[in-house]
Amino acid sequence: MDTSHWRLARQSRDHRFDGLFFIGVKSTGIYCRPICPAPTAKEQNVEYFQYAHNAAQAGFRPCIRCRPDSAPGSSAWQGTKTTALRAKQLIDSDLTTQQSCERLAERLGVSSRYLRQLFQQHFGISVTQYRLFNQCHFAKKLLQETNLSVSQVAFAAGFNSIRRFNDAFLQQLHICPSKMRGQHSTKHAVLTLKLPFRPPYNWVALQQFLAKRLISPLEWLGETHYGRSFKNQHCQGQFTAEFVEHKHHFLVSIDIDQPRFLQPILSEIRRVLDLDADTAQIEQHLAAQLQGAIVLTQGLRLPGIWSVFEAGIRAVLGQQVSVAAAHNLVTQLVTELGEQDGERVYFPTPEVVANSELAFFKMPQGRKNALRNLAQFCADNPDCQQLDQWLPLKGIGPWTVNYAKLRGQSQPDILLAGDLGVKKAQAEAKPFNDELCAPFRSYLTFQLWQQLI
Repeated sequence: MDTSHWRLARQSRDHRFDGLFFIGVKSTGIYCRPICPAPTAKEQNVEYFQYAHNAAQAGFRPCIRCRPDSAPGSSAWQGTKTTALRAKQLIDSDLTTQQSCERLAERLGVSSRYLRQLFQQHFGISVTQYRLFNQCHFAKKLLQETNLSVSQVAFAAGFNSIRRFNDAFLQQLHICPSKMRGQHSTKHAVLTLKLPFRPPYNWVALQQFLAKRLISPLEWLGETHYGRSFKNQHCQGQFTAEFVEHKHHFLVSIDIDQPRFLQPILSEIRRVLDLDADTAQIEQHLAAQLQGAIVLTQGLRLPGIWSVFEAGIRAVLGQQVSVAAAHNLVTQLVTELGEQDGERVYFPTPEVVANSELAFFKMPQGRKNALRNLAQFCADNPDCQQLDQWLPLKGIGPWTVNYAKLRGQSQPDILLAGDLGVKKAQAEAKPFNDELCAPFRSYLTFQLWQQLI
């Protein structure tokens, strides 16, 4: 998009452009989302920015009405600036882990100097300044939407002191935190937050997909909501996300024992619900390449699974069996090995699965060994995100790894070519070249599955 596109999008106030750019109004010194309900400013008083941090750097402060901190995120696979976008995504997903630029560069396989150059080139800001701006943006959202105390907000946003938080907030957003503070605060961390998306969002298709694979009581699902429990090395809790179609957001209630780790949990919820996808762009690309081979379902999202370990276990249990049979096996695993805390149940940990004989399963010993091999690998390598390292494990093949990439990592370009459903849908469709559908072949996979309904 260029300035002429931004001008037309601003005048239309179309929610499909929400979060793709921001508007600075020179006469007020405020920057807004393109859907801001305030009266439309004159064009000569407007300045356009691709990112919110660029507007803040230019001296504009965030609008209190439209709240730029509540805009949908941008998908991390747009454009050709892959490394810079991946670094941005890693920072966005966890503000509490204060990784240095050197550590971030190491994870991405580049030098810290090159990463700094990429970040400055594509985002017009340093890695450190971007992290600081994001911390303040997230804190602003918590101040306006939750009853967390100011100190809880500061720690949840990754600050180690209230003084540092206050100074950074004023410097980055040109407004005092006290002006954002609600009337009350609480120590109990049951929170309700709005997580926006860019329409269209096909909730019905997502709900139907999840319903066939729902593991109770680990997960729960209704006509307009989805929820589940979660647990990791830092925190535990549960969330329920309510679909609010006309306002283009999910209203998410979160019960978490350690609010300091709220931000990575929110990031994971966004991934599981695929809230940052630009489905209009994705479907336009697929339609151009498929040329009518299949009828595309509008607003289709990638239903994520909470962790790569859980996705891998579900994939192994789903090998060469029906969806219903796989569902029964996963339910049995959670019933037998899941950790129970009152009414709440958590998915079993890698250590628990690795140390179990899995005698309750009526399946070949080779399948049980595959489950234990995968669990042992994940227990020994808890931070491993390179899932191709699973392939040497006996009983783990390309389909299993790709399924975990598709749903456990929400990678956008995974075609499950060996899947029986995908093969059947491809056979019934007009011929097409799936390679041309890159980089959105994960969405093609779900579009093909949708043809079978």
